[in-house]
Amino acid sequence: MDAVTWWKSPLWAIAGRAAVLTFLVVAINQNSAKLGYESERLKLTLAAACCAACLTVPQLRLKVAPVVTVVFTAWWGWLVDLLLAAVMFDLAVARRTRLALLCAALALAGNLAGPRAASVWVGQRWMSTLTVLLFGLVLGLWQGNRRRLVQTLGGQVEQLRVETRLREDAARAAERSRIAAEMHDVLAHRLSLIALHTGVLATRGAQLPGPVADRLAILRTTSVEALTDLREVLGALHDPQAVAADAPAVREVAALVEDARAAGQQVALTVTGRGPDAPTTHRLAAYRIVQEALTNARKHADGAQVEVRVDYRPPATLVEVTNGAGTAASTAVDSGYGLVGLRERVTALGGRLDAGPAGTGSWRLSARLPHPAAKDGSA
Repeated sequence: MDAVTWWKSPLWAIAGRAAVLTFLVVAINQNSAKLGYESERLKLTLAAACCAACLTVPQLRLKVAPVVTVVFTAWWGWLVDLLLAAVMFDLAVARRTRLALLCAALALAGNLAGPRAASVWVGQRWMSTLTVLLFGLVLGLWQGNRRRLVQTLGGQVEQLRVETRLREDAARAAERSRIAAEMHDVLAHRLSLIALHTGVLATRGAQLPGPVADRLAILRTTSVEALTDLREVLGALHDPQAVAADAPAVREVAALVEDARAAGQQVALTVTGRGPDAPTTHRLAAYRIVQEALTNARKHADGAQVEVRVDYRPPATLVEVTNGAGTAASTAVDSGYGLVGLRERVTALGGRLDAGPAGTGSWRLSARLPHPAAKDGSA
């Protein structure tokens, strides 16, 4: 429990009320002895304790306590008027002011027939009794209004919090839609042109040299896949909860390696286990890791041998791509965010990504993605 708000606990509130009422009972007991009610001291103390018990229990506070306290006050008069003031306080807090006034009127009227020694109407006792009762009533009204004000303000704060969150969500959705529209306007048209022109050139493959025709086919396939990926990204931006049915996770790393080999890269692939043995999100992550590693190898180690190892077997999907030393491509443009995005993806899956030199000028990119069952078992 928070050390700042522990005192707001209902149990502590009941304990505090019980302590105050116990103090009142003890005070009534002591006053009865000092004022010459020794013979009635035990009865008076038991009556006060009964009233205090009813006032302490929340279920009896507004139903039984007023009746019991009014009866005892009508008999014992000003000796127990503090307990009647407590009853009026509770009724005022609960917005039962008329009932509180009725209880006071019945108790004072009934006390006219009670023992004269404890009568409120002897001397100036009625003034002190009315003062105590009115103080309890006013204090209860103030406390009730304060509680209702706090509850109202709390509700308004919660409503403002919800409205703020909804406005933020709406702003995010609008921004995602704007980004999706910009990406569509900037990229989709150009990729479509590339796919269109390469398709036209591919139809004239018989008139072109074999290597050129093969490169055109690769370029057309790649551009079509890029358009598919772009549609998936745009769909995710429009609806973050949507799951693309044709996500790149269904593609195999082997096909990616074959494309790289066709583009002239020297790639050796070793796959252990079956792709379906790993979660779909891990297969997508492995695909993206290998794709990024091959792209970096083409940029920074052109012509170097690349070794790709993928292990889908539980308890974890393992991916390792190592390339030797090579020459940097003259047209290489490094965004600097590829590894950052991969590390974020791997971390989100509970895994770890390592990238760095592997000796003799080579570079290694490796990742370990624990399967959900393995993570649960290790917890």
